[in-house]
Amino acid sequence: MDRIILGQKVNVGKEVLIEGPPLEAFRFQGGRVGSIVTLTDFGGNDFRGTVLSLSDERASVLVFEAFLSSTESSVEIILLQALPEKERMELIIQKVTELGVSAILPFKSKRSISLEERDAKQKKSHRWQEIAVKAVQQSRRAKVPRVEPYRSFQEALEGCREEALKLLLWEEEGEPLRKVLRRYLPKKVYVMVGPEGGFTEEEVKSAKDRGFIPIKLGQRILRTETAAITLVGILQYELGDLS
Repeated sequence: MDRIILGQKVNVGKEVLIEGPPLEAFRFQGGRVGSIVTLTDFGGNDFRGTVLSLSDERASVLVFEAFLSSTESSVEIILLQALPEKERMELIIQKVTELGVSAILPFKSKRSISLEERDAKQKKSHRWQEIAVKAVQQSRRAKVPRVEPYRSFQEALEGCREEALKLLLWEEEGEPLRKVLRRYLPKKVYVMVGPEGGFTEEEVKSAKDRGFIPIKLGQRILRTETAAITLVGILQYELGDLS
């Protein structure tokens, strides 16, 4: 569980106790005395509170703010990201979490670095979920996106079986994103972003066979982290809760 959902009414200015399964979500988000947490009451309303005390059985939270609307987007966005080099994956996870993605799935494409090669230089992949949790806390989201296990390109495609709009960023022959979005009003979107060298034609064909639509973002070539963050932002503006 990654969302602190309480089976009780929550009021601003009052203390609430977190026990049982919600306490597991609280611990998953790194909650501690003095930290700020987002709570959702039984009616689906979101609140912010300060942790006053914490024990093995319960946490006490003083609620100080109610959100006028939900902190979660109405559209579910799953980012499939070819693993980039250096610190770029951490940046992508942080920023797309702030923008409201539901899940992040790192994968190996033909032209991307492998996880083994990257971790051989500096092992940081174990921190990916922690980065998402911290970005949730900073952005006041109620839900932590899943950072899925690293996998191959084909395994990434096979995980996209549900009914959804499926987009693959391909700068060579992709259709302008604006035109594609005029045809769809999806509640779920899979977004596949490649490495610096782009996807191969074979990879694009495999993705198209799985229902992915090749798209592009204008005529300039963007770095993979810029492309991922920009694309998620555009989708949230056009389909989600950015206004």
